[in-house]
Amino acid sequence: MRYCSHASTRVLAPLHRCRFLVLCWVLLAPATLLAASGPETYGAGGVVASRSALASAVGARILEAGGNAIDATVATGFALAVTHPSAGNLGGGGFLVIRLADGTTITNDHRERAPRGASRDMFLGEDGQALPELSRESHLASGVPGTVDGLLAALDRFGTMSLAEVIQPAIELAEQGFELPRDLAKALERRLPQFAAYPASKAQFSRDGEPYAEGDRFTQPDLAASLKRIRDQGRAGFYAGKTAELIEAEMTRGGGLITRQDLAEYRSVWREPIIGTYRDHQIISMPPPSSGGVLLVQMLNMLEAEPLADLGFGSAATVHRMIEAERRAYADRAEHLGDPDYFPVPIEWLTSKDYARERFSTFDPDKATPSEMIEAGSWPEESPETTHASVMDAAGNAVSYTTTLNRSYGSKIVVAGAGFLLNNEMDDFSSKPNTPNTYGLLGREANAIAPGKRMLSSMTPTIVVKDGEPLLVTGSPGGSTIITTTLQVVLNVIDHGMDLSDAVGKPRFHHQWFPDRVIYEPYGLSPDSLNQLQAMGHRDLTVTPWGIWDSSIGDANSVMQRDGEIMGMSDPRNAGGAVGVRTAPEPASEDTEAKGKK
Repeated sequence: MRYCSHASTRVLAPLHRCRFLVLCWVLLAPATLLAASGPETYGAGGVVASRSALASAVGARILEAGGNAIDATVATGFALAVTHPSAGNLGGGGFLVIRLADGTTITNDHRERAPRGASRDMFLGEDGQALPELSRESHLASGVPGTVDGLLAALDRFGTMSLAEVIQPAIELAEQGFELPRDLAKALERRLPQFAAYPASKAQFSRDGEPYAEGDRFTQPDLAASLKRIRDQGRAGFYAGKTAELIEAEMTRGGGLITRQDLAEYRSVWREPIIGTYRDHQIISMPPPSSGGVLLVQMLNMLEAEPLADLGFGSAATVHRMIEAERRAYADRAEHLGDPDYFPVPIEWLTSKDYARERFSTFDPDKATPSEMIEAGSWPEESPETTHASVMDAAGNAVSYTTTLNRSYGSKIVVAGAGFLLNNEMDDFSSKPNTPNTYGLLGREANAIAPGKRMLSSMTPTIVVKDGEPLLVTGSPGGSTIITTTLQVVLNVIDHGMDLSDAVGKPRFHHQWFPDRVIYEPYGLSPDSLNQLQAMGHRDLTVTPWGIWDSSIGDANSVMQRDGEIMGMSDPRNAGGAVGVRTAPEPASEDTEAKGKK
């Protein structure tokens, strides 16, 4: 089979020569695919785990057709834009952490950027006070989208399939539709009053103003058309031409800042990953402008000298040590972390074991350290409405992918005629130094708004390697709890020897320096542990008080390889799916052109 390659687009020519054309096979999966949404699912040919069972099935089909983990991740990413619109997206951004079978590690930063017209005080009123509605619920709230560029860049550099092949399933899902699952139908109904303020949003997510019901067929023709332009034109199908014109027109109507020049100039960035070690495991995670990788490695470094396995999972002694590590790491987050292209982030220092020993030298095994005694600043809150996918293939390639619109359904504004939501990521900047946001958190200069700058994130896509082989692919949504969720999954596997089901499913807790409180999931801390922690001086131990998680923390859709078996787990806290390919695909024939190999 012959393929043609056009720069970064890799469009298959002609289209009818795709190895598969339509998505009917995704909706009627044959026996070669194994799916689960609670216990682990296994797949010798690889596993995809994500928030959407349909999107996971798309990725698994790509693996079954001979694609690698990068091909499957890109296909899953585009499918999530269709099937999980609260966080999957074309109009947002995210991060990819990639580890190839040959040991190569790299990350792709496709975080949104502030438009050229952005300014330091753009979200302040005449009185100098922050106006949060502008940074969350207006056209000004949107940064320049990065998802499309990031996914295409990853496919171009490391994929083996054509863009037409990996995006076609998403096109079919948008054009032909799918039956709405209960959780998505209910979510669209809850958001309908907010969508109603924008005609294109109301048209996309309701039936003439009436809510969709579970089981209704949900089609998105405008989104399908936008995906087709990407299929046919590659990057130019989004960042130029009709789609760019539609985005600029939407901005003009609503007083936003993104222009066609902003779109044309946007580029994702390949960055070296944050790499640390923990008990003979290699930790590979995302560098700034994500704070996740730095804080994850910093906390693991602080905890490495502590006997967590002996102290036991969920014991007051273990939880106390984790809280104290979290308290110190989160205090460092805002003082030192921001977009490294605009702010000198001391990555090497923050992730060094010497610094961790110094930082943890004030730790008292019998007493909590009040947060006001820990120096540093805080940060703007990131919505829990992010989504994460983990992918591993039979060859040993692994991808950890986290993407978001920021708050649930972003700004709630659909680009008229284009069918996708705008992000409200500008809210992740610090609107004003030391001004509390909705959650009482403060921001400082490291994350101040500047044209072209990427806003700070908590996303923590992570890959753990043991003895040269990928062991765990994980990550999560959850705003500021993303990092601590990822930490707990990693510790559950390494220190507590859990299988993937328990590592992902066990109750979680969270501390973030300020406010000085511990939140925990129902049954996450035993009465005895709670009493001991209170006696140590830990303040305000509360069952998930914010409500927006329905009393749950994170959504860590993960994949693990152990004893030669690949297994996936969709976090039981939410609907989703892990889909495995039963058998490894046959090796490609010698006359098959291998694309994506540089």
